[in-house]
Amino acid sequence: MHVSALLEFDAVPVDSADTVHVLLDVTAPEQPGANRPPATLQVVLDRSGSMAGERLEGAIRALLSLVDRLDPTDHFGLVTFDNTARVEVAAAPLTDKAAVRERIRGLRPGGLTDLSSGLLRGIQEARRVSGDQGATLLLVSDGHANQGVTDHQRLAGIARSAHGHGVATTTLGYGLGYDEELLGAISDGGTGSALFAEDPDTAGALIAGEVENLLAKTVQAASLRVRPVGAARAVSVVGELPSTRLSDGTVMVELGDFYSGEQRKLLLRVDVPRVAALGPAQVAEVEVGYVEPVSLTTYTVSLPVSVNVVPGDDAAGRVPRPEVRTELAYQEAQTAKRRAAEAMRRGDRETATGILSAASGSLAAALPLDPSGELRAQVADLDALAAQAGTDDVNRTAKNLYANQYQASRKRGRPQSAPPQPPRDTDRQAPPDAPDDRRRR
Repeated sequence: MHVSALLEFDAVPVDSADTVHVLLDVTAPEQPGANRPPATLQVVLDRSGSMAGERLEGAIRALLSLVDRLDPTDHFGLVTFDNTARVEVAAAPLTDKAAVRERIRGLRPGGLTDLSSGLLRGIQEARRVSGDQGATLLLVSDGHANQGVTDHQRLAGIARSAHGHGVATTTLGYGLGYDEELLGAISDGGTGSALFAEDPDTAGALIAGEVENLLAKTVQAASLRVRPVGAARAVSVVGELPSTRLSDGTVMVELGDFYSGEQRKLLLRVDVPRVAALGPAQVAEVEVGYVEPVSLTTYTVSLPVSVNVVPGDDAAGRVPRPEVRTELAYQEAQTAKRRAAEAMRRGDRETATGILSAASGSLAAALPLDPSGELRAQVADLDALAAQAGTDDVNRTAKNLYANQYQASRKRGRPQSAPPQPPRDTDRQAPPDAPDDRRRR
């Protein structure tokens, strides 16, 4: 792993409290696909009654395609759930693909939605076969958990515990009736992605993309620890990336798995109180730990973060680095998307549209600082989402906002497997205040 840090300001004024933003760049090593170790993919599929018809048929097509993509040495397992969990394909090497395909084609819809039983049984299967190599669990659901464990934080805790044993969890919300906050909490706990597909074609593309990432994995179980040092009072993560503060002030972020060459950016805030002595002063220690999948060797990369304490007159003329200011604007845009999604869930179109439009204007002001064009793409996203918030189905808009923000915050370095889903012509004709179409299952 390559880790680098870029400070907003290298210098801070002597005898003055200050805040310094630090842009971290974490890049995974590249590795030819031929050298990859066997992968473990455990699918947990909702087969409740609401999945009947097009949704289940689309899921079946996607599962058949991913079985074709995996090697015979890869482990694959399938657990389905309605009011109970059932092991359809016991996790094992794909030595008999024909038998697995036949089992998948035979899937039929059932009753209610005991998501927790499916998740727990899938984790058991993944851990049974993966050992120290780790596994990816893909949970696909179109509804709300209405049996078994239904509390968001308890389900997130289940995924978090599984991640501690090497199982990363990604969720795919299918249709407009699922609970994006629930599936997002599970993905946060499992350090995976939170995906949204309204139709079978999009679901298939997203599932294919997750399989491609799995097969290109060169780093697993990556984590970041940032500790304030010396004069620094506190450190924190800027934006929507979940983090945990330990008792000694260290901030910990679970980064999960990286595919070959994947690059992620993280923005830190370091609060520096009055420093009386001139000269260099270390303010933080960055540590990235990870496991190399082939050898299962654990590595740690450490990086000190220091500033130069200078007289106040010298600090007065300092100029912020544009790359850091660009990242700050980018992260503020993601927070705006989250707030807009919350407003849409309340049915408050006006607030959501105002938040997104204001964020677009603020981001546009920072465009001259960004030669990469990344901010321009974010402005286009915000404008499109603001237009959607004003007229489209509230559920669809809330889910698009959530998925867009989640991808931009957690899995930014990964290519999106499917484009954002625009309103369909039939949906544009619906009245702006169409009733909430979530179905309780």
